[in-house]
Amino acid sequence: MKLRIRDNSVRLRLTQGEVEALAKDGLIAATTAFPDGRDFKYQVESSPASVKPEANFTASVISVRLPESTVLAWATSSQVSIAGKQQLDDGQLLELLVEKDFACLAPREGEDESDMFVNPGGGAC
Repeated sequence: MKLRIRDNSVRLRLTQGEVEALAKDGLIAATTAFPDGRDFKYQVESSPASVKPEANFTASVISVRLPESTVLAWATSSQVSIAGKQQLDDGQLLELLVEKDFACLAPREGEDESDMFVNPGGGAC
């Protein structure tokens, strides 16, 4: 799973196996370890109680929660992404995007793309 954060936007890209696991198990998670012994974690959760994409940040964990019905439909279709906006306490919006991760058309050295989705567009990554 890849995580990209820019200002008030969070984007996650999931491989085929991760999309399947999210649909089946309801949770996928990743951890980045740091030299001081602390971990940064991020996860995507599918929940029958969710009605729209939402995120929170608690105890060094970014959690994105998606409606279960939306995840199941997305996982079994050609739909590329699930998007949402969440209002923050100060009135700003946090943009959320969970996408299927497509293989690049031009191979990159050291990049394992064996579990990525086939690129449908033939364009650049």
